[in-house]
Amino acid sequence: MESQDMRIFRAVAREGTITKAAERLGYVQSNVTARIRQLEADLETALFYRHNRGMTLTSSGKMLLGYADKIVGLLEEATTALSSATEPSGPLAIGSTQTAAAVRLPKLLAAYHERFPNVRLSVTAGHTQAMIEKVLRHELDGAFIGFTNTHPELRSVPAFEEELTIVTPPAVADLSEALTKPILVFTKGCSYRVILEEWLAASGNSDALTMEFGTLEAIVGGVSAGLGITLMPVSVVNKQLIEGSLKSFFLPEPYRKMKTEFVMRKDSFVGKPLLAFLELLQKR
Repeated sequence: MESQDMRIFRAVAREGTITKAAERLGYVQSNVTARIRQLEADLETALFYRHNRGMTLTSSGKMLLGYADKIVGLLEEATTALSSATEPSGPLAIGSTQTAAAVRLPKLLAAYHERFPNVRLSVTAGHTQAMIEKVLRHELDGAFIGFTNTHPELRSVPAFEEELTIVTPPAVADLSEALTKPILVFTKGCSYRVILEEWLAASGNSDALTMEFGTLEAIVGGVSAGLGITLMPVSVVNKQLIEGSLKSFFLPEPYRKMKTEFVMRKDSFVGKPLLAFLELLQKR
């Protein structure tokens, strides 16, 4: 069993098909298929169920995936730790909520890239729970999340504090009217959705019609068109509020403020690229 076998196995497990895994890795499909079959032969167990929609992990495959994440993560940490470069270089994978990625990160990332051009910076956006899972699986070096970290395997540093607001179409007169509208949110796992649902429940409206969207732009566009309401940081919709295409109502305490934290694995080595990123973050 080689380290590259673990990388191929992880890619197939994550992507769900040989075709997508081969594209992600830059390999030909026949090579990926052969390596998976050889891995199963070496371990004398089936790692995947094959079906028309692709491949899903067997119980043995699920067990191996946990070890594969650790093996690949440790190899990448070792490479970083042994780097002799005086300046930060190499890959740095950062995760973020969509709102932070849209509003808070562009200037920070631009400043980082200007200062450390040899770092291959990549950013993955998604809801908080998805970002936490990617950090735990060693897929990200760290991530910005939308609530206070309580996971025992993660450590965190303060990043930003956001003022939250209920965002409505311009015609909505007050919060009472806003409560009668559908809510437009990301899928479950989004911290803004959690806060909005908690406020609605406290207001006696826990059965509000919920519409799920995949992007920040779709939610903002839906609210602007009169489809419903949402909850966002003021910084995200400030331009639309000034233009008059949206209207906002501030939430009462304790729903009004939300802290964004940057989380990392406690057991991960902090390489030079990540250390430089943390230093820049704490200066801003």
